[in-house]
Amino acid sequence: MNKIVTLFAVSVALTASVTAIAGGNAEAGKAKSAVCAGCHGADGNSPTAMFPKLAGQHADYMYHSLQAYKIGKRKNPIMTGQVASLSNQDMHDLAAYFSKQKGLAQKY
Repeated sequence: MNKIVTLFAVSVALTASVTAIAGGNAEAGKAKSAVCAGCHGADGNSPTAMFPKLAGQHADYMYHSLQAYKIGKRKNPIMTGQVASLSNQDMHDLAAYFSKQKGLAQKY
């Protein structure tokens, strides 16, 4: 029984620390998302099939995607230019904002 309680306590602590590390602020992300809206839509629901929907995507996935564009691991001239001036906190904030948006069905 003590092992179960200990395991539970450790898992709660790890979950809390991972959440704290992610640290994205959705409100700050909303304020930073204006430039994203031109292609991805104000709420992350892209108006065209040419640009991916961001609404409802996992924050971790979006954060790591932005990082990959910034370091050149993912290649896209538009995104490379867009992420060039973003800080790690900016990327966390944007990911938090778009992950909290409701994804709408594509209507293309």
